[in-house]
Amino acid sequence: MDFQKESYMKKSFTMVELVIVMIIVGLLATFAVPTFGGAKERAYDNEAKASLKLIVAAQKIYRMETSNYASGPNTATLNSNLKLSLPTSGPWAYSWVTNTALATRTSGSRARGSWRLSVID
Repeated sequence: MDFQKESYMKKSFTMVELVIVMIIVGLLATFAVPTFGGAKERAYDNEAKASLKLIVAAQKIYRMETSNYASGPNTATLNSNLKLSLPTSGPWAYSWVTNTALATRTSGSRARGSWRLSVID
């Protein structure tokens, strides 16, 4: 008879086991969220660095063709003068000032970061 009683009993988790699992998941999430935020910031920075290298390369080509650098106070002007397709909206604004490509952070958690890449003549 004892065998028949056990076969009818349902097995389930206790409340204590569920609370422990929730605490563990919460702790793991606490460590994971800042890590993902940092990865996003690094990706934005890498995007800016790559775009600056593209601007410098395009400026070198433009200078070989015209003997001057193209002026570009903003991303839209750079796109038009250098025949680029940099994003005009997003976390970065690009410009060109005295042989130097600039990327300025316009949004995001980091307070207005910036990158610069100069052309050596």
